Amino acid sequence: MDVFKAIKARRSVRNYTGKNISDVKMEKLLKAARDAPSAKNLQPWKFIVITEKRKLMNMVHLCRDQGFVADAGALLVGLTEDEKWAKLDLVIALDHLSLAAVSLGLGTCWIGAFDPEGMRKKLEVPDRYDITICMTVGHPAEEGLSPVKKNIDELVHWQKFGRKKKK
Repeated sequence: MDVFKAIKARRSVRNYTGKNISDVKMEKLLKAARDAPSAKNLQPWKFIVITEKRKLMNMVHLCRDQGFVADAGALLVGLTEDEKWAKLDLVIALDHLSLAAVSLGLGTCWIGAFDPEGMRKKLEVPDRYDITICMTVGHPAEEGLSPVKKNIDELVHWQKFGRKKKK
């Protein structure tokens, strides 16, 4: 799939079929994340990949009772070390992964509402890591609607703030 088509097709999926993600597809997703750029190529992040159904069900409460977590094929828990650009690097990696997911017929959803200390305990995360962001990945149960986006002129300024592009 063309990257521009993947960008246009990406949706936040909150309704999954519950079907497992094949090992081949999961490896492709993780390689897409690994291949993302990072400051000084430090890759100061880690993922905990949760795929077992029982464990996914146990994560629902830690994800602020977002029930769709249990039906996803996987929950990725993103960890960062104390590096200046680590959180941004992790987000770039997950964005690469989310676009790769679209190209493989999968969907994703960013999970920002979660209990980091509960996850730390449950997943035995060492103190040197921050639990930064999570993402579900799975087979969408339905085709999502395309959200309405702002016009480019509302978002972009040229050369200085307040200047629109000359036509």
